[in-house]
Order: sequence, then structure tokens, then C-alpha cells
Amino acid sequence: MPGFADSFWSGDYAGGLGVLFAKLQQGVVENEQVLTIARMRAEAEEQYGSKLGDIVPTTDRMTGGFARDDGASLRKAYEGVRGEMQEASKNHKKIASNISELVVVPFGRWCDAHAARVQNSQDDLQTRIKSYDKQSDTVQKLRSQYFNKCRQVEDLEEENKLAFQSPEKNDAFSPKSLPTPTIKLPEKDDPEEPEPLEIGDETYDQDQVRKILTHMLNNIRLRETKVPILGVYQNVSIGSDIVEYIQKHMGATSVNYAERIGQDLVGHGFLRLIGSVGNTFANSSKMNYQWRTKVFQLTGIPEKKKPLDRVSSTSSTADSIDSPIGAMGDMLSGWNPLSNSHPNETPVERLRRESTEADERYKAGVRKLDLLRCSLEEAMIDHMRFMERCELDRLKAIKAVILDFSGAISNVIPSLQSTVDNMMLYQETVQPLGDLRYLLENYRTGAFVPKVQVYDNYYNTVDEQTFGVDLEARARADRKRVPIIVTTILTFLDNHYPDLEGDDARRGIWLVDVPLAATHHLRNSINTGKAVPREILERYEIPIVASALKLYLLELPDSLVSSQVYEIIKTIYSTPDSSTSPEARISVLQNTLGQLRLANIATLDAITTHFTRLIELTSAEEPYISALAQNLAPCILRPRTDNSLTMHERHNYRLIRDLFAHKEAIFGELKRASSHAHNAAAGGGSSAPRLRAISTDESNRRVNVEARNRAIASRSRAASPAPPTNGRTHRRDRSAGPAETRFPIHPTSSPPAASAETQRKGAVRASLEVPDGTTGSPAVEKSNSTAAEHNNHIPESAMSETQDQTQQNGSAEQPHAEEGVIGNEAEKRDSLNRGSRLPARRTGTAGSLNRSSGGLGGVGARTSLEGERPVGVQLTDAPMDD
Repeated sequence: MPGFADSFWSGDYAGGLGVLFAKLQQGVVENEQVLTIARMRAEAEEQYGSKLGDIVPTTDRMTGGFARDDGASLRKAYEGVRGEMQEASKNHKKIASNISELVVVPFGRWCDAHAARVQNSQDDLQTRIKSYDKQSDTVQKLRSQYFNKCRQVEDLEEENKLAFQSPEKNDAFSPKSLPTPTIKLPEKDDPEEPEPLEIGDETYDQDQVRKILTHMLNNIRLRETKVPILGVYQNVSIGSDIVEYIQKHMGATSVNYAERIGQDLVGHGFLRLIGSVGNTFANSSKMNYQWRTKVFQLTGIPEKKKPLDRVSSTSSTADSIDSPIGAMGDMLSGWNPLSNSHPNETPVERLRRESTEADERYKAGVRKLDLLRCSLEEAMIDHMRFMERCELDRLKAIKAVILDFSGAISNVIPSLQSTVDNMMLYQETVQPLGDLRYLLENYRTGAFVPKVQVYDNYYNTVDEQTFGVDLEARARADRKRVPIIVTTILTFLDNHYPDLEGDDARRGIWLVDVPLAATHHLRNSINTGKAVPREILERYEIPIVASALKLYLLELPDSLVSSQVYEIIKTIYSTPDSSTSPEARISVLQNTLGQLRLANIATLDAITTHFTRLIELTSAEEPYISALAQNLAPCILRPRTDNSLTMHERHNYRLIRDLFAHKEAIFGELKRASSHAHNAAAGGGSSAPRLRAISTDESNRRVNVEARNRAIASRSRAASPAPPTNGRTHRRDRSAGPAETRFPIHPTSSPPAASAETQRKGAVRASLEVPDGTTGSPAVEKSNSTAAEHNNHIPESAMSETQDQTQQNGSAEQPHAEEGVIGNEAEKRDSLNRGSRLPARRTGTAGSLNRSSGGLGGVGARTSLEGERPVGVQLTDAPMDD
């Protein structure tokens, strides 16, 4: 069952917390209601006992009754009834005492402490969210300023080029026909739309502020105030009148809050203090505040103006009427010829300097915003977990209160046993865990999916950040099919699995609840946009490294399996036949995954390979596989927006289970289909339409257009059968084919034995090669020997088929091997000994899990195994040729 820390998240953070704290405040009111019941029942029992105690003295004061009849049987009955009244009075007073001692006093103290805890958490998180929102607004302003400066620099440079061209370029044109060159200085920025104003704890737009100010001017008394020496001020209100209006019409519950609203009015320039120094707002009848001219201009109410008794000769503007002290100092303060720190600076140089300064301020603002976001998320998780414990304790406390309340009554009054039985029945029906589950199922706002504010460079570079960057953009910057951070972490984990004691420890690193602060600490260390040094990962525990990979997948702008295909995945698993016919479901999944971008499919294949190998080599059982799939589900597939329907869907979980169970079938078919499309494109089959994969990234449009133009130009040239002679050893062919081959992954088999010269120059790679933990990572370079050994044991039939196909096509394209896959056997061959931890575990593939110490572990076994089975498709990572 998910907890508070994974259930009350929203895009702006405040939405989910608002729902959570609304429910927690509702719990505080519920505590007061239960306490009120107990208190009033105790008071009622006390009053009832007192009334019962008054019966005996009242009857004793009556003379001439039973007191005169000494031996009558009726008197005995009377005395028995009289004694029962006294016992009843004592019993009810005891009930009142028990309820007060067992319920009212201790539970009242606990309720006060619980309410204080909830309020403190809410105040702390509101303060952090306010700081985050303020910094986010600041970052947007800095970004706007930075982009405006960059555009101004480009415009001015373009104008200078057109205005000052060399005479040689203008010989062909008549001097009279050309316009006179002019220099245009950058114009002022367009006025921005008025931003919402924050008054108190609320935010108002311009129309709402206008309505509030109009209502205030119509309901608050305005008067004239005379200030010695300065003169008479118009449109003045006292502080107590303003506070009274705020409490009556703006919902201020206390004087302090009303004074804070008044201070915001002063800060926004609607009011100003006169007759005293400063701009402090206070609830006082001696503090006078003048409504400024902008208030009347905004509301359209005519302003009362009167010439001052003491006329100032230093200013004749309209502002001098509002301010008796002249504005000459304000006029002269902006003119200081000695304050120019950059003399003799041209407009272009000034704009370049201002653009650089704006860029630095924007970068600093983004870094500060990211730190605030991380701090806010850590505080939110801590407070949510604390509030979850508090809410569970509250439910348990109410259950204990009902039990004590019923006990205080049942121990004294047997005649109320039926009532007590009912109360005990009600007490038995209270289930704290069930109520907590109900709260989560009905009021959760979304799972933890952090929204990263990335640095948006004007020139579309992502060299300084890794987390939060689009997967395809990150892979392109790394010149890899799979981002370096993914391959590095997976390789690091493969290398350290044998260091762990037992399979339970190896499997458990993906299910450990790592503190977010520790994950953020590692994230800040590797969020540089560069390759992750192995030394940094070595300083952290293995579960923290695994958690950093999950956080990287969560912080992607779009999930690994794009949210655009979420509805298709939903349809696949919502079809009644999907559970009964896995072949049809897998076929549809292949077509759906084929629509993803190349980097997404390659990364998904690398991650799936890692986990299927971990599950197989550690003999994981069904409970672990289910828990692992549940843990990875939001990292692999997320809907575009979370709502009450998608939060309870488990389509991403079922997708991961299918990837685990049918990995070879899904990705193998994708590789074979893309290989046929690639061979057709290489053989001149240009009739098939070229379809583009789904992509929402427009940050590299210019690069993509140039690549497309080069591809169009190259399609008219026939492929050369000779290997490349320009010194380049890498070529990436572009794919072409029908819609089901939009995934341009081309299967490769190990090449036949080549000459030493060919091996020295390298072979042409004609497919995407997804790393299996041994290639494509700076942390593992010594696995090349193992790959070379694999190439030396290719079956002769595969070699002859490869040579024939190469000769027929007349190109350097690598042939298509048979569909046999040696991945599972190779993994078992290099597996870690489960019975003993051998120091020589790196003799096989780097990062592999050595499962047995004999049999398949030797070189001879490896040779015989590869000689019997055909060579399958292998995906490795290599630089891109963009």
C-alpha cells in the first residue's frame, strides 16, 4: 500500500499538500468532536448525579410522612428506594470522574499537541513552497531577460552587417538605388502584462485588485490630515479603519493577519505612511496612511486634490501633490557621470556584456531553484511520513478513547450494558489501517514524479546537466544510443553484484527505500552532463546508486515508454482476449514499442536485459518479481497527467511483467524487422516510405533538418561495395521502411574472421548496439577481449551465408544471422558461483553474475557451446555519426 510520501504530489506541490493538510485539519476537528462528546457526557453525568443526590435531603425535609410510621412494611420499601437513589447518585458521579480522568484530560492534551504538530508542518511546507514559487518566478524573469538580450545582440549585429558593408559587395548595385544605412538602437522591451499580486496569503490578478481597491475606497472613510510644516494631505485613512475593513470584508481572522495585509498594500504602492518615518503598517488610530494616485487611476474614482499650504518650488509634477517633499532628489539620483564603470563602450559591446551578465544570473537562478526544489521535496517527504505516523496515531488514539469511554461507563452502571455493547461494537468496527487506506484511495493526488527546471540554453546545448534532460537529447550529446549515465550505472552494479553476500542482498538493492536526501546527494555529484567517473559511484552504497538510476528515469520529461502510447498500452491490457492469447498481445506490443524513438527503445532494452539477467541468475521467485515490477512501473511508463482513473491503473506493471517474461520475443522481432528495413534501404529500395518516430523535442530542429537534407542527398548515390577509405571506422545507416519498422535497429552477427589489416582498421557498424553491461561505458573497457573471443567461434554455416549475402549486395553491410540467441547461455557461462565468492570473478564478461564455478565457466566449455548454437542478435552502444 502506498504511503503519504508517494501519494500527495502534484505539479505545483501545493495542490497535493492542500488536499493532505485539508484532511489532516479535518482530523483535528474530528478530535475536538470526540473530546466534546466525552466532556459533555462527563458534565451531564455530574449534573445527573447531583440531581439524584438532592432527592434524599428534599424528602427528609418533609414532615408527617414515613418518619411517623416506625414499623410499616411500606417504609422499608421507601427506604430501599431512597437508598437506591443515593447509590445511583454516587455511581453517576463516579462515571463523571472516570470519564474526566481517563478520557477528557489526557486526550485533550494529546489533541492540542497533535494540532500543533499538524500546524507546524503545514507552516513549514507553506514557507518552503512560497520560497520555491518566488524563485521560480524569478527564474522565468531572468530567462526572459537573458533571451531578450540575446535577441538584441543578434538584431544589432545583423543591422551592423547590413549598414556597414564593404564597397566590393555593392559594385553591382547603383548607389542611388540602395537605401541610406542607418543604425537602430535596441528598442525598449514591450511592456509585460501586469503580474498577479500577493496580498496576505492570497494571490489576486489585476481585475480582482481593482475590485478590492474600489470597494475599500467606497467603504473606508477618507479625510484630510494636516502635518506640521509639510501641509495638508488629501485622501487619508487611519490604520484602525483599514484593519477593521480587512477583518470584516477580507476574512482576516486576527489583527496580526490584517496588519500583514495592510503591509502588503503599502509594499505594492497603494498606501504610504505620512507624518512619520518609514512605511510600517500598524493597527492604530494615530497612524495616517494616504491612498496613492495609482489607486485612483486603477479604480477610476476621481481623486480629491487640493493645493498644499506650503508650495514647493522644486517640483511641479502631479506627484508633488501626493508628496509634499519634492522629487528633485529622485531626478538627480539617476544622473551620475562618474558611475559608468565601462567608459568608451560601443552599443554592441554593451549588449554582449549585458547578455553575458543576464546568462550568469539566469544560470545562478536555475541552480538556486533546483536546490530549493530538492530541499522542498526532501522536506515534503519527511513531513508526509511524519504526518502519516501522526494520522495513524490519531486513529489509534480515538480507538483507545472510545474503549476507555465505554469502560468508564460499563464498570459502574450494569444497567447500561446494552449501550456499552453497542459502543464496544462501534469500537470494534474502527480499523485504523482501513481508514488510512480509504484516505489514500480516495484523496491521493499523484505519485512522486519530480518536475525538474532545467537550464534552457539559448543555443540548445545540454552539456552542463544530465537529470531532467530529454533522453534523446542526452544520448545525442553523449554520442551514444543509450545515455552514458544508464550504461555506467548498470555496469557498476554488474561489477558489484558478486561483492554482495547472497542472492537476497543482490535482489534487495532495487527494493530498498533509500532516503531522498542521499539520492539527491549522488544526483548533485553526477548532474554535470559528462561521463560519470567510477570513483564517485564507489563512494556511495549500492542501493543509493540504484536509486539514482530510478530517480533519473523519474525526472525525464517523458517516461521511457512515451506517454503518447499510454492509451495504446491501456487498450492492449483492457482487451478481454489479452490475458488468454499472449502471442497476439506480444505482437501488438512489438508494433507499439516500434513507434518509440531509437534512444528510448535502446535504453529500455538495456534496462530489461539487466533485470531479466538478475532475475534468472539469482533464481528470483514470483513475490520478488512482482515487487520489482511494481517498483519500476512509474519509471518505465507514466500517463501524461495523473487523475483519479490513472492512479489506480496497473497497465505499466503488466507491461513490465511482459517485458520480463517475453524480452527475447519482443526485442528480437523488433531487431529482425528493423534489419530487413535497413537491408532494403541499403540495397536501393527507396520505394518504401520513410516514417519518423514519435518525438516531442524541438530543441534541435536545425540539426535534424540538416541531417534529413544529407539523407535525401545521399539516397541518390549507390552504396560503395568497398570499405570506407577516409579513415572513418563508423557509419550509421538510416532506416527506411513501412510503419512497423520505425525502430531503426539493425541486427548484426559477429563478423567472420578478418585479416589483421581489417581488424586494425575496424569494421563498418550497420546497426544499433545496445550495451549488455560490457560495452559503451567508460567504466568497462576490458571486455573487448571477450567479444573478440565470441567472434572466433562463429558457425561455418553462418560465415558462408554472410559472405554470400555480402557478395550479392555489393556493399559493406553486415549480414543477418539466424535467430538463435546465446544471451542466456553466455550469461550462465560467466555467472558468479553462488556457493563461494571467488576473487577471479572478472575473467568473464564485466559485471556478470557468476552462478556456478564449473561446467560452463571455462574457455573450452564456452567454445563448444558457441560452436553448437547459432550466433544471435547482440546490441551494443557506439558513438553516433550525426
